[in-house]
Amino acid sequence: MESNVRKTPWRSLLLLAAAAVGPATGCQVDIGGQTLPSGFYLQDDVQYFPPGPEFKLSREAAAMKTYAEEQAAQQRAVSAGLSPVRR
Repeated sequence: MESNVRKTPWRSLLLLAAAAVGPATGCQVDIGGQTLPSGFYLQDDVQYFPPGPEFKLSREAAAMKTYAEEQAAQQRAVSAGLSPVRR
């Protein structure tokens, strides 16, 4: 019986220590679909991402426009009876 009595205070102390350390870790939590910040969010460094271009596919749009112009020029050449320009 004495061995059970001696283990109980240590287990209680261990559980108390784990319960005290848990909230002090400063992790993000997810409650009800919301991601809430840690307790140290005021000390975090700020990450700044400058705004990018409004239209993100500008190079692709330019390439498609150039291709369409080349196709139109070839169609005009064929309809005029000239040989199409090849690259």
